[in-house]
Amino acid sequence: MALREILVVPDPVLKQVSTPVEVVDDDLRVLMDDMLETMYAAPGIGLAAIQVGVPKRVIVMDLAAPDTAPEPRYFVNPEILWASEDTAPYEEGCLSVPDIYDEVERPARVKLKYLNYQGEEVIEDAEGLYAVCIQHEMDHLKGVLFIDYLSRLKRDRAVAKVKKQVRAA
Repeated sequence: MALREILVVPDPVLKQVSTPVEVVDDDLRVLMDDMLETMYAAPGIGLAAIQVGVPKRVIVMDLAAPDTAPEPRYFVNPEILWASEDTAPYEEGCLSVPDIYDEVERPARVKLKYLNYQGEEVIEDAEGLYAVCIQHEMDHLKGVLFIDYLSRLKRDRAVAKVKKQVRAA
């Protein structure tokens, strides 16, 4: 496994639409393992392949509480089959928009379909943090960042703050 560089705004790669994965093979599993290691090191709870410069429909996630055993999850070609009409606000952050947090309103529950680490199809329901996180990460696959849901002023301020942090580093 290897750590990969996480791209930050305003990197244009983050706005690319990711392509579907043809087959879950050993090369893809290496990518997913690297992504998971990178996410843990950041630290974060979710990471889309595009955030490490790979425009494939792949997400890793771990929502386990701190100081508990890791519970890594892998999502290849995820799709939302259904989303609830009721929504819930959640304060989101993003490894590609470091140190910026703001409230985003999303469907409270979703039903999703994806391929797991072994390439097996999974269909399941998500709610709470799981629903928020999977929708956030799936947005990345469409070239959408959580700050795109904010007002133009808030979005511009967030990007300017990240640019300033990068220059100072």
